[in-house]
Amino acid sequence: MGASESRQEALAELKERLRSLRVRRRLSMTALPGRAGLGRTTVSQALNGTGMPSEATVVALAVALGADAEPLLRLRARALTPTARVTTTDDVVPDPETRFENWYRHYLEQRYGQLSVIGLDLSRPERACWPLDAAYLSLELATPVHGVEPTGSRGGTVAGDRGLEVRVERAEQALAGQRRTLVRGLAGSGKTTLLQWLAVSTARRSLPPELNHLAECLPFVLPLRTLVRRGGLPAPHEYLTAVGCPRDGAQPANWADRALVDGRALLLIDGLDEVPRAQRTKTRQWLRELLAAYPQAALLVTTRPSAVPEGWLADGGFTELTVRPMSTRDVAVFVTRWHTAAATNATNAQERAHLTTLEETLKDTVRSQRDLARLTTTPLLCALVCALHRDRRGHLPHGRMALYEAALSMLMHRRDRERDIEEPEGLSLTEHQSVQLLQRLAYWLIRNGQTELDHDTARALIEVALPAMPHIARQADAVLTHLLARSGLLRQPTAETIDFVHRTFQDYLGAKAAIEARDIPLLVRHAHDDQWEDVLRMAVAHARPHERASLLRRLITRGDRTPKHRTRLHLLATACLEHATELDPAVREDVQQRTAALLPPRSDEEARTLAAVGPVILDLLPGPEGLEDDEAGAVVATAGRIGGDAALTVMKKFRASTDVRVQSALHADWSNFDTEDYAREVLAHASGAHYVTVRSAEQLTALRHLQAPTSVSLTGHLTSSEITRAIRPKELKSLSFFQNSVLDNLDFLLSYTSLTVVSFTKCPNVADLTPLAATPVTALTLFDCEVARIDDLRGLPHLKSLSIEWELPHWNLEVLPVGADLTNLWLGIRACEHLRTLEGITHWPNLTSLNLCGPVDGFSQISALPKLNYLMLQAGAGLSMFAELPPTPQINKLWLGKWRAEDDLATAARALPNLKQLTINCYDESRRVDLAPLRGMADLTINIHRAEDVLGTEHFPPGAITRYPRPRT
Repeated sequence: MGASESRQEALAELKERLRSLRVRRRLSMTALPGRAGLGRTTVSQALNGTGMPSEATVVALAVALGADAEPLLRLRARALTPTARVTTTDDVVPDPETRFENWYRHYLEQRYGQLSVIGLDLSRPERACWPLDAAYLSLELATPVHGVEPTGSRGGTVAGDRGLEVRVERAEQALAGQRRTLVRGLAGSGKTTLLQWLAVSTARRSLPPELNHLAECLPFVLPLRTLVRRGGLPAPHEYLTAVGCPRDGAQPANWADRALVDGRALLLIDGLDEVPRAQRTKTRQWLRELLAAYPQAALLVTTRPSAVPEGWLADGGFTELTVRPMSTRDVAVFVTRWHTAAATNATNAQERAHLTTLEETLKDTVRSQRDLARLTTTPLLCALVCALHRDRRGHLPHGRMALYEAALSMLMHRRDRERDIEEPEGLSLTEHQSVQLLQRLAYWLIRNGQTELDHDTARALIEVALPAMPHIARQADAVLTHLLARSGLLRQPTAETIDFVHRTFQDYLGAKAAIEARDIPLLVRHAHDDQWEDVLRMAVAHARPHERASLLRRLITRGDRTPKHRTRLHLLATACLEHATELDPAVREDVQQRTAALLPPRSDEEARTLAAVGPVILDLLPGPEGLEDDEAGAVVATAGRIGGDAALTVMKKFRASTDVRVQSALHADWSNFDTEDYAREVLAHASGAHYVTVRSAEQLTALRHLQAPTSVSLTGHLTSSEITRAIRPKELKSLSFFQNSVLDNLDFLLSYTSLTVVSFTKCPNVADLTPLAATPVTALTLFDCEVARIDDLRGLPHLKSLSIEWELPHWNLEVLPVGADLTNLWLGIRACEHLRTLEGITHWPNLTSLNLCGPVDGFSQISALPKLNYLMLQAGAGLSMFAELPPTPQINKLWLGKWRAEDDLATAARALPNLKQLTINCYDESRRVDLAPLRGMADLTINIHRAEDVLGTEHFPPGAITRYPRPRT
């Protein structure tokens, strides 16, 4: 098969998958555009047209259709049409101008078809480049919203830096229909890459449908940093000469001029900020003259935010767009694209497989390390991390601190130097000077609990430091302007304020300033504040060994003396050990001793305590290797309560566990995580994925990532149509509904032919139970379903298990309308209160399990149930009820949900002589249990939850008694 046929097949398969997903989701061609936030024509072309849908269109459709975007994007990448070979035969292309233009388009593709990181130290420099096609990621651009948003607007609106609403769209959508655009973005935010992509895509004539207005354009890439070194800015016939095109002399006469006049030229003008400040007015005049001479030309200009004021080109009809920071999802996609691109240059299958492993490892590393996640919000820094991670075979350079140093050096110094940008703001600072000044600003923000500072304060802080820098001592304003424009670390959210682009760099620099100022007592005084957490950790890394020891000693001492903050301070000290490369062993041991009683957690209560400390605990959670089952379950429960990307990496480590407690914690509540990521990366791989809880329509949709859940618990107002679309009927065996007020008709359950267990809790509109008669349901739970018709239970002859919690219309069990031969009965608090007696319980002689949640007269009647072997007493029901119970040898399992101080196990020993298994829960006022009355009971195993003091253990053999949590020695 030829390359062309292969590309056509990939495009056809992409469109077929999109069409199939639309049919499966039952979305009409009218509804899909609205859900995807796209125009109808765009959606129609993507599914049925002959053209290539843009990356942003594919992603938007994947989200709307509830599908994973990555397989679709891979198909799109396969289908991308490469530029055809340039034909030079005169009888095929007789026109010299067309022949040159074809050559020029091919030249642009070759020249700009690679991405690179400038200012990066790698052991193999060739690895600093990768193909644009594979690595390009369409970022989000924002534009202010003025007035009312038009109906059908393609992007969402969010709050901008100044509280104003901005419309956020992917690049292709934001640029749709625009012919004059100014794109602002921070250092490394992807502005130049956007221009490269536009240049290559326009040269290939492969722009997405949103940019059809540029489809026939001829791109000219004009980097201003190169142009200004020539002296005057170039005229059209000088464009190729100015950018060093080797065939500039071969261009036809007036070729660029004709393209501009005809509106076929797209000028991609990069880096207004790289023009010396004194020449920016002249540059604006050059742009105005271009617009006056060529009003039909299309222009896209880029700049860093602080280089030119807002509205600088407004009189030329320019729309201003701002590059947004990358989202968590963008970062994950970028890491995938980067490694895919790197794999195209790999020399063998082993290297490609290694890159796949590195990709997954790096995704988890970025997620788990919050400061690293805050750092990787631009394509430049993402690429830096990817390249360094690969170069060091999966290890970022000597820990995070060295990574920050590399990033700071690249942003502040090396990128400008290696691109030959010389003093655009009129002065030059060494890297050391820049760091010293930025440290002052960062430390002021941290000390004062601020996220931004005004210009006057920033200027005053800089002025204090300048006497030590004689050659710039009287240039505070110019220094501040330089740091804003060139450091890559500062920005201006408003005309009057300044802040740091990355909180990670602010904490890094502020911590360095604190150590240099010997402010260790100040650091310890604020250590309980989670806003100082990373500052403390980085201060430990910056400190000299004796300073580090002093800081950690003070931290644990303050924890010892402050019960309110003890857990947090001791855990923070432990987390700081990661950065303590050289430390007095005695100090390290003191720190580790403080957390020995906290880690790993062994119970849900301990998990709650640790989770309350916050994300700092995630770096300290061990496992899964070396953990007991109770510890593993509690570790997962801790991470689950914290949630977020960092916690997701913890959950992933445990997804293969077969322990019930671990699987329960993995599936219990995933609302604290990104729904799609959790379903795809945790639940889809979990060994217990047959059971899952759902708390939103989004989670319900995400069940498509699971193979076939057999047990599903649904919380919230989910409709029957949503349920049937998301849950396949053949495999489902158990379905539970919680707090659903829209559910009122159970007919949809008829299609679930394997369903045997159904539960309704607080479903106020579930009344008619008769549809259950035509299902294989054998277990039914009705909690707080006041309108449910209890008489409908007569029509369920196959029922084996019944759980009821509401005020029953009958006062005893004899008239309870259940004709089925029950084996399990659960009576809730209100049911027990209303029943008043267990009279009639012998109507079900095959009962094997009984659960009571309150004291009920006639308790002695359970002794007449010959097969009853499991008794559970909860809430108001307890051992006091045994006073009227004759010896009942058939019961060999007893579960006590509420232990009371007056409880005496002698009553259990008398009433249940064959007791083999006893569970005691000390959840309320009494935590002291005396087991002595049970001595002499052979083969008895006892489980005790949350007791503080257990007496009489000496009467039982080793292993007979298990306590939760396990006591720490």
